[in-house]
Amino acid sequence: MLAEAPDGSLYVSGYGEGYPVLWRSTDGGVQWTRVLVGTAADGAVGNSDVDLAISADGTIYLIVMMYDIAKEEGRGITVGSSRDRGASWRWTALSRDRFDDRPWIEVAPNGTAHAIWNDGQGVSHAVSTDRGLTWSERSRVAPKGMSSHLAISPTGTIAVRITPLSASANQFDAGIDSVAISADGGASWTMRGLPGARLWSAYDARAPMLRWVEPIAWDSANALYSLWSEGTSLRLARSSDRGASWTTVPVARGGDTLYFPYLIARGNGELGMSWFSGRRTRVRANVAHVRFEERLADTLGAVPAHSYDFASFRRVYFGNLQRDTTDVTRERDTAGEYAALLFLRDGRLATVTTIQDFARQRYGFTFRPYRIE
Repeated sequence: MLAEAPDGSLYVSGYGEGYPVLWRSTDGGVQWTRVLVGTAADGAVGNSDVDLAISADGTIYLIVMMYDIAKEEGRGITVGSSRDRGASWRWTALSRDRFDDRPWIEVAPNGTAHAIWNDGQGVSHAVSTDRGLTWSERSRVAPKGMSSHLAISPTGTIAVRITPLSASANQFDAGIDSVAISADGGASWTMRGLPGARLWSAYDARAPMLRWVEPIAWDSANALYSLWSEGTSLRLARSSDRGASWTTVPVARGGDTLYFPYLIARGNGELGMSWFSGRRTRVRANVAHVRFEERLADTLGAVPAHSYDFASFRRVYFGNLQRDTTDVTRERDTAGEYAALLFLRDGRLATVTTIQDFARQRYGFTFRPYRIE
């Protein structure tokens, strides 16, 4: 995940270590330094899904999931906050339940921090009104489903994308596919349907169509957007009435399967989107910048995209770990379920992708900024 502070500092977090990790750049992403977020003794625990949010007053929020690799299930959600650019941290265990999974965190315009996650028994919701010093758990957003994404509008309306596959793929609730809307800070929720034809099934990493994070985003005009894949077509929907009705347009088409989309928005219909295409040795990351205009809806079918390779590969075994394959023949891996995006204050659109190379023992991330024409 990628975030920018009010002073222009950039922060990136990911997972793979046995503890939360965070990096900072103060020169627009040219150089990066490690931010020490604390130890397990301080409550800084987590080795899986992460999210970052930074409030208008500069408070940094880092939420992390703990995953039991041997049992293939989550077992906790922890959130840390820092008021001094990462010099010191306050950590809180939001949950220690079996199957805890996929946390997200956002800050509302009034400064309240909202966190969601799931555990196979629905989508949980917690808030902090004191910059992360204390957290209180609210009633669940939904009794079933996955915490697939979280977005908060400029007026404070909360949207939670809820999908059927949850608890690190240990739970599948057929028929769950909606967005939950709250205009009162999470006190009550209205379920809205979504347009499109999505085929959901039990997770299989070898399947031609992969789904996990289904992104939503609000623009500055309080329009809500949803981005999803229908095989070789990537589709975008816009709602100006909090999900009651939608306008749908195609934004990308290709011979390869398109999957794992991500979406951000600002201004009046200015969107950044990313997705992956192809499988095995042909996996590519794609980034596009779009200005949504309904009168141009019929012409959005071929959005120009930056398409690029990235240094993440699957484990390859032939008895022992194979080390003599080339980057051309090795199977590539998305190393996650999306490529995070951010509109930078200097006008650029930026993304981060994972470096994960078991054979060569290379791990990290690549930061890519793009000038918006």
